Amino acid sequence: MSAPAGRRRRIVLWRHGQTSWNIENRFQGTTDVELTDTGRAQARRAARLLAKLSPHAILASDLLRTRDTAAELAALTGLDVEHDEALRETYAGVWQGLTHTEIQARYGEEYAAWKRGEPVRRGGGELETEVADRAAPRVVRAADELPPGGLLVVVSHGGTIRTTIGRLLGLPASSWEALGGLSNCCWSVLGEGVRGWRLLEHNAGSLPEPVIGDDV
Repeated sequence: MSAPAGRRRRIVLWRHGQTSWNIENRFQGTTDVELTDTGRAQARRAARLLAKLSPHAILASDLLRTRDTAAELAALTGLDVEHDEALRETYAGVWQGLTHTEIQARYGEEYAAWKRGEPVRRGGGELETEVADRAAPRVVRAADELPPGGLLVVVSHGGTIRTTIGRLLGLPASSWEALGGLSNCCWSVLGEGVRGWRLLEHNAGSLPEPVIGDDV
């Protein structure tokens, strides 16, 4: 039997703030790039909004850009942040550090196949399904530890968030591209429904801004 509406758990999947590689349109993947001053300001602003939701737990990727983003919310809520490498961005091998224009020029067919939704090891790295295999179960385990009606904030990366949402919604991997990307420091919200997790909000948190990053 499902929980009453007011007792259902929610998951906020929050993307990190802006980095210099976002601005340069460079594929970051697992490269540890820090936030810009703008990114830190974005994190502080978003944290003020998310703190009002009274989260019960914060789970974050262990990369610097997500650690620093999560720290802003932890400072306001007094919650500890649990970091896990399972929430890192997709490892993209030789693509990492290249701009999207450079990737298209050097690996055009591979890039096009990825955008068509085909299973591709971008740059010799991970498949999107492999990212979901490591990230989604970690998010579910954390959500299972919430009290009834509890809220979990997950601080991660655009591609990882998209694949996690796709997996938790039960969508086929070929359709995950239909989920639009997240702007820096914006978030999506999943809520428990009668038949499983439901997408309640997507790319929320600010006036519309361009989506810049690996998941463009």
